Amino acid sequence: MYCSGPLFCPEEIAGMTAIADVLEEAGYETFLPHRDGLEPFVMKSVNDPRLTNKAFRHLNRIVGKAIFALDIYQILEGCDWLVLNMNGRVPDEGGVVETAVAFAAGKPLVLYKNDHRTKFNGNDNSMLTGLSYTFSTVNHVSKIRGELGGGAGGLEARPEPVPGREYPGAHAQGHRPGPQDLARHAGGSPSPGKKR
Repeated sequence: MYCSGPLFCPEEIAGMTAIADVLEEAGYETFLPHRDGLEPFVMKSVNDPRLTNKAFRHLNRIVGKAIFALDIYQILEGCDWLVLNMNGRVPDEGGVVETAVAFAAGKPLVLYKNDHRTKFNGNDNSMLTGLSYTFSTVNHVSKIRGELGGGAGGLEARPEPVPGREYPGAHAQGHRPGPQDLARHAGGSPSPGKKR
């Protein structure tokens, strides 16, 4: 289980750890970037003036690439699920990218949020909540486990697209459902021949 979300202050780290603890108590193995990735080695030096000057830019770029590669590998190959902690006025941008990668790969997702701050008059951005496949969030850490057992699902669990709204190639041999299938099922269908 990949646990995605903010990890830049003690409160955020505690929130992410609480999510992992609930999942581990339920028998899931978790990957927490600030515990299991390269982040523990990097986070303490992020704002160190000695390491942010021009002499270390090349090294910082290499470390950034390594973090990106490890986290993407864990999302695509190391984990079967992803839980995104959306707490904050806006969700952590790295967590949003990680969730979008998992969505594009057809991984089951759970969106967790118990923070009432939003940008859209009490509603979260539908481009983000749509990644849950159900346009919903879980509002208590203890409910994540139940969502994994019943509500969350990948694209394979979604109903077939509405007849006549499939895109060319949807029934081709070897086709793997992708985000385009969900978009068409939800009622959106790009005009044939237009590139997006």
